[in-house]
Amino acid sequence: MSAGSLIMTMTALTGTYLADDPSMSTLPLAIQFVGMMCAAVPASLFMGKVGRKIGFSVGFFIGFLSAGLATWGIFEGSFWLFSAGSFGLGITNSFGQYLRFAATEVVEAQHRPQAISYVMAGGIIAAFLGPWLATQTKDYFEPVLFAGGFASLTLVYIAAIFVVCLVRFRNDVPHEDHHGPARPLSEIAKQPAFITAVLAAAMGYGVMSFVMTATPLAMVGCGLEFKDAAFVIQWHVVGMFLPSFFTGKLIKKYGVLRIIFIGTLLNVACMAFALSGLDLMNFWFALVALGVGWNFMFIGGSSLLTQCYRETERSKVQAVNDLIVFSVVAIGSFSSGAIQNAMGWDWVNMVIGLPLLLALLSVIWLGIQQKNMKMMTGS
Repeated sequence: MSAGSLIMTMTALTGTYLADDPSMSTLPLAIQFVGMMCAAVPASLFMGKVGRKIGFSVGFFIGFLSAGLATWGIFEGSFWLFSAGSFGLGITNSFGQYLRFAATEVVEAQHRPQAISYVMAGGIIAAFLGPWLATQTKDYFEPVLFAGGFASLTLVYIAAIFVVCLVRFRNDVPHEDHHGPARPLSEIAKQPAFITAVLAAAMGYGVMSFVMTATPLAMVGCGLEFKDAAFVIQWHVVGMFLPSFFTGKLIKKYGVLRIIFIGTLLNVACMAFALSGLDLMNFWFALVALGVGWNFMFIGGSSLLTQCYRETERSKVQAVNDLIVFSVVAIGSFSSGAIQNAMGWDWVNMVIGLPLLLALLSVIWLGIQQKNMKMMTGS
């Protein structure tokens, strides 16, 4: 997560530094999300065959190599070499996303939302370490800007591999060792809960990445400094992960649909703050609301998804979920820079209205389905 927040802080600006066309500046970040999308299914199936420990170790080693490639691209002044490194970093992030599901596999069903929350709470460290590394290392190889930040990622991924090697994953056996019936994916995907879970996670993550990608460009374009952008991104990441200490408990107490609903409304608040002005605090309030909204929608969607599959179905269901989520994220990231450069910050924020409406409708629909089911069963 620390690597991820550093990447979010620096990639768009590095793209501006390397690209001949300003509209291409967010392409490397979009390519990173394409890497996440492309690796979503292979990463899940690979861990289903070899187990979590080997799977995560391989994923983080890919990150080590990719960070080195991105650094080399910056030194060479090669936009496309840097983009290739970004694609590899996306593959690593795809592996890392399965940490939240790995946590649910070692606890009882009623504790799964809290397990996901506590894993995501690790982002609190990321909120400070990632942007701090970005600001401290940006000029390390001056006059070659930003190379130091991506070079520091190699050390972060080595540390991650070391941690994974120390952890003993309970029940870390290949998925194929679990025996029992497995339903066809088409049958699983017809469940209202599955549809709502995927939509909540996809719309929450897609909206977050869409707005967040454009934020550093919008802030610098408004005359604010890089340190201001790093400050806003830092607190955005705090908003993303600080609620994780209690999101699981809130889900357990109030229900997952209410938490997803509140998360969607927080993203609407982000729109309101962003459209009300271009001062530093407008960006700050908008990005903090965006972060908390993402937390509620993504953790809520992930928790709801765990109710939709059996043990023998987990790899394929998790794979399809993350494939859809990061496909939406990739599309948003590709379009974010172009919309920011062509139409401006206001349009970046107005565009997110439709996906948020879709998420709200899906939550209401599932709530009605569940209410009708309770009435039919008399419970």
